[in-house]
Amino acid sequence: MHRSRLFGIFIDTPTGEAAGAADFWAGAFGTSAKPVPGEEEFIALHAAFPGLAVDVQAIGGEPRYHLDLETDDVPAETARLLALGATMVADHGGHKTLRAPGGHLFCVVPVQSAQELFDAQARTWP
Repeated sequence: MHRSRLFGIFIDTPTGEAAGAADFWAGAFGTSAKPVPGEEEFIALHAAFPGLAVDVQAIGGEPRYHLDLETDDVPAETARLLALGATMVADHGGHKTLRAPGGHLFCVVPVQSAQELFDAQARTWP
């Protein structure tokens, strides 16, 4: 058995437009935008939605949105989602990028949130 939960929503934005996008979304959500230390491609929108990470991510491609699902067992959660119809896009070792039916990207990542939040909100899967 393993557990997983929605960890975050990421607003993927072309690198040159990320700062402006972060300012816009911070204003739209009534929060502040702050770079994530040690991860220069991310600008966090603090407390935009309690319990979820909401970040602008600078990317080298077209704008899009993606979700991150956190889990205490990346291989098991990946296998569960592949069985539901997702396809593997990239295996980054510690995390995986998948594509859901319909074409949307999402990532399966190890637990990123505080353990007590994960314990309280994660679903258990057989």
